[in-house]
Amino acid sequence: MGFWIFLILVVLFLVWLVGMYNRLVALRQETRNAWAQIDVQLKRRYDLIPNLVETVKGYMKHEQDTLERVIKARNAALGASTVHDKAVAETQVAAALSGFFAVAESYPELKANENMLSLQEELKSTENKIAFARQYYNNVVTQYNTKLEAFPTNLMASMGNFQPAELFELDEPAARDAVKVQF
Repeated sequence: MGFWIFLILVVLFLVWLVGMYNRLVALRQETRNAWAQIDVQLKRRYDLIPNLVETVKGYMKHEQDTLERVIKARNAALGASTVHDKAVAETQVAAALSGFFAVAESYPELKANENMLSLQEELKSTENKIAFARQYYNNVVTQYNTKLEAFPTNLMASMGNFQPAELFELDEPAARDAVKVQF
């Protein structure tokens, strides 16, 4: 009788350990998925930028430097691979786009361009999606990192070589705001 109770306790303990390990795996995968969602929205934004630049090139012939900064920031962001590098690159993209829209404000005929208005709306929508995806990612990362540090899952995490994930934080406070695209 005592042997069976001991065996049941061992089996329950093993089931509990497996459940704890599987929860860590699920949170790690959810973190990766959340990052992929941010990446999708950032790619969409990066795809919109060349269209935006092409639309305004004819109007802003004297603003070549502004256009080049936007493209340079976009290309740097496309090359960023880590969460930190992506956050730094996003700060530069937001600053370049803000400068771009500030300069574009002085071109009245550009404000009325239908293609420009459409691109503005798409960019605004994308900025909102990026903000939501970033918020979701940071929530998932916080849950995952909390599990990694909490007892007793921290023991399982260290045995399973689970590593903490990095939050997607922007360095400049101004970059935390969505890009303003109103003319």
